[in-house]
Amino acid sequence: MSTSPPAVAASALGRAYRDRWALADVYIELAPGRSLLLAGPNGAGKTTLLRLLATAIRPTTGTLSIHGLDARKDPVEARRRLALLSHRGHLYSELSALQNLSTAAAISGREGDLLGLLDRVGLHARAHDAVRTLSAGMRKRLAFARLLLQEPDVVLLDEPYGQLDPAGFGLVDRLIGELQDEGRTLVLSTHLVERGAGILQSGMVLVDGRVTWVGPASGTPAAMAEIA
Repeated sequence: MSTSPPAVAASALGRAYRDRWALADVYIELAPGRSLLLAGPNGAGKTTLLRLLATAIRPTTGTLSIHGLDARKDPVEARRRLALLSHRGHLYSELSALQNLSTAAAISGREGDLLGLLDRVGLHARAHDAVRTLSAGMRKRLAFARLLLQEPDVVLLDEPYGQLDPAGFGLVDRLIGELQDEGRTLVLSTHLVERGAGILQSGMVLVDGRVTWVGPASGTPAAMAEIA
């Protein structure tokens, strides 16, 4: 009986910048539909790991596959299976929220109900406003809508709660729940460890670019408390 390959499989993954290792010896295996919480202090390597998984940067050591696709040999095909919500957002400030989604749809070849996506993230009323007029939290919501447009199999979230108000926190929790219900695989980095631990399955703690703990997501806050 054949089995599906892991959604994310990383072995001895590492990234060096000159003589400094930002990340070393990371092992991950996530079955389709599973979720992983990344925790650790500032500079621990969480963003570097997410960028490696997203094929935004190349690893110095190790191997990475996305749904069986070798990310080193075939990064373009691997990238089509995933999407990254990053700190930067990469939005077009002079275009409206709707125009940003239209541009993303044209580039990716995706079709969908763009106004419906904006409504899903609470931005329907601001659809025709330029991004430069939106608050930081609204821009985060728009970046999330663009990610949803891609319908990725693997969702990578770097501080998704950043710049959001309490209502935005609830929105992110709801969207994460919906993505999990759809069978998406999630890797989420956040300083709101207890919040992430309540909605994700597995946990991993990074310190100085090294994995110091792995286990169920519910145990992550205690693991973090030990290094505080």
